[in-house]
Amino acid sequence: MRLPLALRATGGHDYVQMRVRPFRGYTPTASSVERVVCVPYDVVDREEAEALAAGNPSSLLHVDRAEINFPANQDPYAPEVYAKAKEKFSDLIASGQLVREPVPMFYLYRLTMGTHQQTGIAATVLARDYEIGLIKKHEKTRPEKENDRTRLIDTLNAQTGPIILAFRSNPEIDSIISEGVLKSPDYDLTAPDGIRHEVWRVPGKVPLESAFYSVEAFYIADGHHRAASAARVAGLRRATNSDADAPHEGILSVLFPSQSLKVLPYNRVVRTLNGRSPEEFLDAVAKVVSLSSSGAQPEPPSARMASMFLQGKWYSLSWDLPTSAGPVDSLDVSVLQNRILAPLLGIDDPRRSLNIDFVGGIRGTAELEQRVNSGAWAVAFSMFPTTVEEVIAIADAGEIMPPKSTWFEPKLRSGFFIHALE
Repeated sequence: MRLPLALRATGGHDYVQMRVRPFRGYTPTASSVERVVCVPYDVVDREEAEALAAGNPSSLLHVDRAEINFPANQDPYAPEVYAKAKEKFSDLIASGQLVREPVPMFYLYRLTMGTHQQTGIAATVLARDYEIGLIKKHEKTRPEKENDRTRLIDTLNAQTGPIILAFRSNPEIDSIISEGVLKSPDYDLTAPDGIRHEVWRVPGKVPLESAFYSVEAFYIADGHHRAASAARVAGLRRATNSDADAPHEGILSVLFPSQSLKVLPYNRVVRTLNGRSPEEFLDAVAKVVSLSSSGAQPEPPSARMASMFLQGKWYSLSWDLPTSAGPVDSLDVSVLQNRILAPLLGIDDPRRSLNIDFVGGIRGTAELEQRVNSGAWAVAFSMFPTTVEEVIAIADAGEIMPPKSTWFEPKLRSGFFIHALE
């Protein structure tokens, strides 16, 4: 039965209640889970995806990155690639490696990386909430990537990879999470990178839906393209099925209390010094930020600082902010872009420039040193991590973060639960 949207009053304003739903999806069998689950499609390039899936025809990478089933020169957006993804997905179901749940489920998903541990709730959130801005974003999407995932979801009739949503927690949700992980997990897998993944089934009858009524908004931490694509598919299917509770209206998500998420830096490497010699570049940098080589560390110790690697040597950069700086201009990556990358290195549009690359913090600063020492890159910048609260502040302000501002870690694995759209 379709229910009307409920409103609640907060601070003199009416808000639509945040809605989460259990879903009746596909999950791997206990004997196949280790073969099926895989890294998110967008954290590896084609070569890396092919290497990870080599010798394992059950890897979901054969679905999420179906171009690896073709020669290296294959156009990843060609029709035959999506047809192959559908074939591989159907094979996993036909072989019994993926099984449809008998009833709708929530899931608890706990990730452990070293001493860090975070537990989220896997559910579907509504595309309509995304469309009206209750699910808030902080990044722009690239059309070709959004088109790709839209076509894949529509072809598979399923969403294989969840997005990460952050929310400000409350005691009721915390209690449900704490109680749910007391029993043995349904899946317990330590991936090759050492990250432990535990998943618990939670029957849809638990009071999770009402527990989220007091949450004012969800914030996309990771998965902007997947969210936008899932919402597009929902919009397309409304032409033939306008039921607000239809499966295609759901966006597969794992919801985490914001304080539990871990953000690593997103570092930068630049190919050339834009016509300057190293000495000229150092002089120019020193005019726009404080520059020091004394005691410089590869990782900056605090915000409003960055570390720079040039000609085999680390330098420390620091700066002050004007009191008028807004939430975007206050970000360290914005200061670097506005004071150094654009005016000194000619990188006016970091989304399109071929002179810059972005290196996730999980790869460490040794990766930055290796790239510069190889001679292929001229200079590297090691950043202090953006905080989750900065992300939330920018999303609340309706603004957009600079590209590659956050690297959330640990990453979810795709395949523990798959949202079927029918």
